[in-house]
Amino acid sequence: MTVISKRWVRNPPYVLALIFAMLANVAIAVQPDEVLQDPALEARAREISKGLRCLVCQNENIDDSNASLARDLRILVRDRLEEGDTDEQVVDFVVERYGEFVLLKPTTAGGNWLLWAAGPILFVIAALLAMVYIRRRASAPQPVDGLSAEEQTRLDEILKG
Repeated sequence: MTVISKRWVRNPPYVLALIFAMLANVAIAVQPDEVLQDPALEARAREISKGLRCLVCQNENIDDSNASLARDLRILVRDRLEEGDTDEQVVDFVVERYGEFVLLKPTTAGGNWLLWAAGPILFVIAALLAMVYIRRRASAPQPVDGLSAEEQTRLDEILKG
């Protein structure tokens, strides 16, 4: 055991500092000045934000992202809710402005159905191809062990010279 690892094990404050450092990375990015006074509206805003993609981070929702664009989107969602929009109207407004890419779970409307169906369709095609390959391989003639008499004489002639 090295000196550094012994220090970590013997000194709990180092361990606590490490745990807090890991937890700080998971902290929610919503700033206190963004939080709405009405708890019901804030809950709706959080629920909507979970379904909207941060356009900078791309695989993070806007509630968890620290990007400035995500902050702008969080404020936009809260402003629309304060104006009286329904959840669907807020999402539609954001999609109209930024495109369907902003949704973490895209709809199946339009050409998106092909993207949703591509995985299962390709799986079925691969399974059918595997079945055809296995059946053809099972019905293929088995290789003969050894050489026929003609092949053996021919081989002897070649080897002799």
